[in-house]
Order: sequence, then structure tokens, then C-alpha cells
Amino acid sequence: MRINRVAAFAVAAAIAATISSAPAYAGTQTASFTVSADVAANCTISATNLDFTSYDPTSATDKDATSKVSVLCTNSSAWNIGLSAGGFSGATVTTRKMTGPSTYSLGYSLFSDSSRSVNWGNVGTERVSGTGTGANQDNTVYGRIPSGQNVGAGHYSDSITATVTF
Repeated sequence: MRINRVAAFAVAAAIAATISSAPAYAGTQTASFTVSADVAANCTISATNLDFTSYDPTSATDKDATSKVSVLCTNSSAWNIGLSAGGFSGATVTTRKMTGPSTYSLGYSLFSDSSRSVNWGNVGTERVSGTGTGANQDNTVYGRIPSGQNVGAGHYSDSITATVTF
């Protein structure tokens, strides 16, 4: 009996194709890996100017104004904000002064409460504290120029540094 070579080759090719296309899996193995990241506590700070506009030294009424110090801190990060004494030589956080024309200076105070009874300074309990939310948190600065200061006419100013510690 004689086998047709072409037919035999076709049968062999079909068998080889079937064997090579079938997966040759004998089992499975797995591996695990860790995914991690560290999130550092971070804060940014910004502030608006505190403008008393005009002050009348002959008035018996204190002059009040407000500004804002805003912090944006990592969610659940503790923070606190301190305000410097300002740039006037010899000023403290309880005796802040704006420099004016000639030898005049204009005293003022900064507070953390609307009744203007809690001084806002730069150490300990004078600082304003909070916990970050991941969103901007505005903190009002309550300013006051006491009435009855004997100063000359002109422009008065000071520069306060707001510092956030976290």
C-alpha cells in the first residue's frame, strides 16, 4: 500500500499545528508586591493688608480694621500661625508701632478675636492654631489703633511677618 506523500504531509502538518497552538500550562504561580508613598505635612500661607484708612488723633474712638491670614495645609496636619512684632525698632508684639513722618510713631495692636482682647503674637498661646483640611483656612486679624495718640499728619506704616509652623 502506497501512501500519498502530499496527504501524509498534510496530516502531519495538521497534527503539528494542533500540538503547537494548544497551551502547555502545567500550573500557575503568583507574586505580590507593595505599593507605597509618603505624604509629607506641608502648608502655604498668604495674607491680606490691614488698612486702617484714616485715623483721627482728636477722636475719642479707637480705630478698628481687619485683614486675613490664610493657610492651606495637608489634611489633618497641625499648624499654628504667629505674627511678628513688626519693623519698628524696639516694638514688641504687645507694643507694635507704625513709622510715620519725622519722629512720630503710631501705636496699634493685633488680636485673634473679634472682641480684641487676645493679643496675636509669635510665641506660645499668642499664636493661632488649627488642623489642616486640605483647603484654604482663613484666620481674621483684628487690628486696633487706640484713640488719643498725639501724632503728626502723614502716612504711617509697618510690616508684619506671618509665619505658619507645622
